[in-house]
Amino acid sequence: MIERCRHEFPVRLMCRCLRVSASGYYDWSQRLPSARQLDNERLLGRIRGLHEDSRGALGAGRMQEDLADEGETASLNRVARLMAADGLQGWPRPKRRGPRGRPALTPPGVRNRLERDFTALEPETKWVTDITEIKTQEGKLYLCIVLDLFDHRVVGWSMHHRQDRQMVIRAVQTAVWQRQRTEPVILHSDRGSQFRSGDYQKYLLANALVSSMSAVGHCGDNAACEGFFGLLKRERIYRMTYPTLDAARADVFEYIERHHNPRMRRRTIRQDLKFSTLSQPSVISG
Repeated sequence: MIERCRHEFPVRLMCRCLRVSASGYYDWSQRLPSARQLDNERLLGRIRGLHEDSRGALGAGRMQEDLADEGETASLNRVARLMAADGLQGWPRPKRRGPRGRPALTPPGVRNRLERDFTALEPETKWVTDITEIKTQEGKLYLCIVLDLFDHRVVGWSMHHRQDRQMVIRAVQTAVWQRQRTEPVILHSDRGSQFRSGDYQKYLLANALVSSMSAVGHCGDNAACEGFFGLLKRERIYRMTYPTLDAARADVFEYIERHHNPRMRRRTIRQDLKFSTLSQPSVISG
């Protein structure tokens, strides 16, 4: 406070009022910044860059994850403290509504094969899919994605102004076209009419995809997809006003292909490097 007001009031008068020594103040003002302060300034510069790249969407938790992907060892508390001191904050999570409508019936022979186990040790073994809506000034745009639970990348997606079964099939087709393996893949969804349609179920059977569906009234059974949609809306959609459907399509494309998927690739590479380092046998010299 003395430093801020030194041009308005005499330093010795302020020291006397605040009961601190003038020599102590001058010693503090001439002291060089510590190594910790310098590192905080460097880290804050990177935090500002990531915050700007995300258009102000990243909170402390996601910020700490992205910094860890870059090799930073800053704790969550440190990141939160630096962001709060600089006035940086993420986009708040919206409140959820309760379920509405009647539960839909599951097609014969289809059951919940994931049982909320959203871990996958290999790519192309467990996929999840779902639909969300995006509001524009021209009307609603619907987005369907296919998410690989191994690295949480969006491996297939499509958008349309109607949420019909063809939009869902196109999203799955995109994922199938990029598939590298021939083994069956579990594809989990909710009980929407698009996923229960005969055309959708026939396409899955023809392409070695094993249909799995959530239980009645349990939205948590597809929490991985819901989590991605929550991030997409909090970090991008809720902060934008789309004048046209094409503007929304372009922004969602930019988010998936230039923001989300590259981030997931970096995180997977970092985890693989960490695992390979830990799994290497140690050499003991005699």
